[in-house]
Amino acid sequence: MDKDSQGLLDSSLMASGTASRSEDEESLAGQKRASSQALGTVPKRRSSSRFIKRKKFDDELVESSLAKSSTRVKGAGGVESGRCSGSEPSSSEKKKVSKAPSAPVPPSPAPTPGLTKRVKKSKQPLQVTKDLGRWKPADDLLLINAVLQTNDLTSVHLGVKFSCRFTLREVQERWYALLYDPVISKLACQAMRQLHPEAIAAIQSKALFSKAEEQLLSKTSQPTLETFQDLLHRHPDAFYLARTAKALQAHWQLMKQYYLLEDQTVQPLPKGDQVLNFSDAEDLIDDSKLKDMRDEVLEHELTVADRRQKREIRQLEQELHKWQVLVDSITGMSSPDFDNQTLAVLRGRMVRYLMRSREITLGRATKDNQIDVDLSLEGPAWKISRKQGVIKLKNNGDFFIANEGRRPIYIDGRPVLCGSKWRLSNNSVVEIASLRFVFLINQDLIALIRAEAAKITPQ
Repeated sequence: MDKDSQGLLDSSLMASGTASRSEDEESLAGQKRASSQALGTVPKRRSSSRFIKRKKFDDELVESSLAKSSTRVKGAGGVESGRCSGSEPSSSEKKKVSKAPSAPVPPSPAPTPGLTKRVKKSKQPLQVTKDLGRWKPADDLLLINAVLQTNDLTSVHLGVKFSCRFTLREVQERWYALLYDPVISKLACQAMRQLHPEAIAAIQSKALFSKAEEQLLSKTSQPTLETFQDLLHRHPDAFYLARTAKALQAHWQLMKQYYLLEDQTVQPLPKGDQVLNFSDAEDLIDDSKLKDMRDEVLEHELTVADRRQKREIRQLEQELHKWQVLVDSITGMSSPDFDNQTLAVLRGRMVRYLMRSREITLGRATKDNQIDVDLSLEGPAWKISRKQGVIKLKNNGDFFIANEGRRPIYIDGRPVLCGSKWRLSNNSVVEIASLRFVFLINQDLIALIRAEAAKITPQ
């Protein structure tokens, strides 16, 4: 008994790297352990003396913190079961485990492949509509119902309104794919089964009328709603399953509008000059008769008017120099007649401004701003400031213009910026925002002012 315990103790000490202990300590530890096992008491937990300790698992941390007196299960199977188990055993269960040999806990069963296959199969119908392309389940159901009713793909293409505009070739290819392609047929059937019953009923109500149905409807004359209901009861095999009395009545009225009933006769085309519609009249028109006949009187009058206009233009071109002289006299190149109160004149193309005081303001008049010279009367003045400038007469008879606006004022082509002033002479050209004026001075009145100023100065 002592030799076996001694061997177990030696092997455990060699595995943990604690060979530095003395033989006496090992024998004492073995005796204590053997005695504790014989008495059935729980031995104390032994800690390792290694410098580097391995990290504890979560269950070991909880176990060491809650119950330090509890022991680990002997053997490797017990350690693995303690690590793999997700639930922590109670204190009573720990005592039972310490006394009895522990059985390894079986791992959690892995999911069988059959379950995964079932999950994948259940997800397949949800992805059916992704492989259908432009053709939707409602379009497929419309196509099938219409072909079963008419047996003609051309009539289906002309009479059925799909969700997209399909060509006749696309309709034919889709019908052949539904018939002969097993993959597309299977996908389309699965998608049509997922349609709502109300959607299916709405699609079935739009089914085309077969020739047998139209033949039965054409035989009825002046029917009522009860007549169509009775017709449905007498011929259940001929009519489509979703037909109602109101649907039959609406289609009968449409057939009557296009003269498709048996008791109706199509009116023949009228003979003679009577015309039914615009297209018939257009066919009867002869293009050769549409040409206008020549009117010699009108052509003579047009040629005379053309000669008269050309003669007037030629006369104006010859009198151009005379008009140039007249314009120069109007703009002030010749000396105008001034009265005794006018000091100067600011003459434009349309308006003439008279300066009768020693100081006048130029600008654009508004409701809140009244000025002496409103330049908007001459032309477009939206670029001109409300107070563009001031013209003053000095005591020596000189005129000066001061710019108080944002845009410059050009005097004989020279710019006068904001805050500057310039002397005006006779026949000076004043340009303000593409508006040109000529500044004319009353020389006689200015000469009198200068003479009076010279008399006052010596005194």
